[in-house]
Amino acid sequence: MTPPTIELVRVAGTHREVGLQLGEAGREQIRRTVETSWDELPSGRSKADQEGAGVDPLEFFAVSMEEIWYEPYGPRTEGRCSDLVAGPSATSDRHLLVAHNNDLRPEAEGDITALEISVPGDPVFFQLGGIPWLSVGWNAAGLSLTGNELAPNDERVGISRSHQVLEMMRASSLDEMVGMALRTDRASSYNNVLTSFDGGVANVEGSATDAEVTGLDERAHLAHTNNYVCDRMLPYEGDTEYAPLSQVRYERARELLAAQPPVSLTMDRLRELLSDHQTRPQSLCKHPEFGTPTSKTVFWCVADVTDGRVRYGRGNPCDSVAQEYVFDPYAGREAAA
Repeated sequence: MTPPTIELVRVAGTHREVGLQLGEAGREQIRRTVETSWDELPSGRSKADQEGAGVDPLEFFAVSMEEIWYEPYGPRTEGRCSDLVAGPSATSDRHLLVAHNNDLRPEAEGDITALEISVPGDPVFFQLGGIPWLSVGWNAAGLSLTGNELAPNDERVGISRSHQVLEMMRASSLDEMVGMALRTDRASSYNNVLTSFDGGVANVEGSATDAEVTGLDERAHLAHTNNYVCDRMLPYEGDTEYAPLSQVRYERARELLAAQPPVSLTMDRLRELLSDHQTRPQSLCKHPEFGTPTSKTVFWCVADVTDGRVRYGRGNPCDSVAQEYVFDPYAGREAAA
């Protein structure tokens, strides 16, 4: 039996028109999320526009703000992920490559959708995640955004990280993306893995009030998972129970990258690394039968950021159909110039 693929939905128009189209395309997913979330969600509402889904816009906005889901400094969402980056000097064709596994509840796999979003004045961007929730994305300016959820213990009232990543997808340069990740009015932060077609890499390991920006190591590699690893940021770890488990994946990812021969990494090889099961149950490629019944890899992706080529698949990278989305490389270079 052929594994299922990820549907590609294309939307275009003004921001409002795009929002309505996304609401219509994700109507059932959005309704289900809103209806099932209020039993768990702390009280608190704001405003947004998702009439296309036929749900209360205030409720939709609230369930999209991750910061209000958690008890102060308590256990976090089951969403986890692993990132690997190979700079041009580490790859066989001198291209910048980014790889990502996304782990969620097993039932979330059916909601994963690919979106192409076109708004006049913004770079076209392609994202993977739910509708309309973004997990990873790339745009026609030659920029890539992947990363990892963190559990900062200094969350506060401010701009939600879910808003920040959408803002980053509208950027036209890596510096602009980094500036958006570091905005001083943020409520919290992801670990944002930001890269550019010209070889630029910025890993922004942030909290609400602080951040450390790093890049590739001496072998032109980068790995990150769901815990703080920069010395400066360790005091902001708010999920000390889970951090050691994430560290297992982090160390394994670094080990796998370090074991690769110089100038050898390819998109295919990075997918093989994402498929690693060595440290199960806390493996890069996560399966419920390995001992994590509430978490599995629901999608994977490997991007050639230099060429604007994204390869991705539903479910585990070890057993799924590879799909591909390609930007016009010339359009990317012109937009980023």
